[in-house]
Amino acid sequence: QVQFVESGGGLVQPGGSLRLSCAPKGNIFKGKNMGWYRQAPGKQREYVARISRDGDQTMYATPVTGRFTISRDTATDAIFLQMNNLEPADTATYYCNEAPVTSLTQWGQGTQVTVSS
Repeated sequence: QVQFVESGGGLVQPGGSLRLSCAPKGNIFKGKNMGWYRQAPGKQREYVARISRDGDQTMYATPVTGRFTISRDTATDAIFLQMNNLEPADTATYYCNEAPVTSLTQWGQGTQVTVSS
């Protein structure tokens, strides 16, 4: 069963911003490294960003470095992705999940981000 819900996606013009949220059901994220992933049309799902269980360390894929910021609320266990200066290449369905993922990882429905003029 899906244990989290992604939200915050939408249609935005190039250069715009969006803030994605990932809400857990219960305390399923507590004490776990978490990440954001995305899948563009016709492409494989790829890693975007990762955050440590305490929120003190973050990592980013090269294409989003300097534009995206991952964060977490240690009180609510929610995970966020602030996306600035969006580009058409960022168009994808975005997912949150534990980090790292494996071939057995189960995915939620994600949230769609479309960057277009």
